[in-house]
Amino acid sequence: MTLRYFLLIALLATTGVVRAQSAQDSVRAAVGLLFTAMKNADSAQLAAAFDDSAVLQTIVVDSSGKATAHSYPVTEFATAIGRLPKGAADEQIQIETLKIDGPLASVWAPYHFYYNGTLLHCGVDCFQLIRSKGVWKILYIVDTRKKGACD
Repeated sequence: MTLRYFLLIALLATTGVVRAQSAQDSVRAAVGLLFTAMKNADSAQLAAAFDDSAVLQTIVVDSSGKATAHSYPVTEFATAIGRLPKGAADEQIQIETLKIDGPLASVWAPYHFYYNGTLLHCGVDCFQLIRSKGVWKILYIVDTRKKGACD
């Protein structure tokens, strides 16, 4: 009888912890999965962070000041990350804005990207996520990249 009581209490306590995670915490975890995969050079985990229809873009400003968006496929990004040594790619973000409306989430996050411990560039990541079948996946990322003027 005591073991049953203990298991029931443990189950109720665990259920409470799972329910305590907010939608914002779930979005943060989904975004965090991407950066953990990058740091671990894990292309499979990285690809799993994205929706099947995901789009990646970088805003590039040329010497005349003209901004254009360059697109690249998630598979290409995942392959490139998978070729890096573990721990080489370390993108550190600070989520400033996180908004959710049903199955859509939007995240604005300034970042610093380090390669082998050296600051390579910085900018802002803007994420759009979709919640499908109870799981948040990255649907779209657009970022800016600056060298030198990072603070």
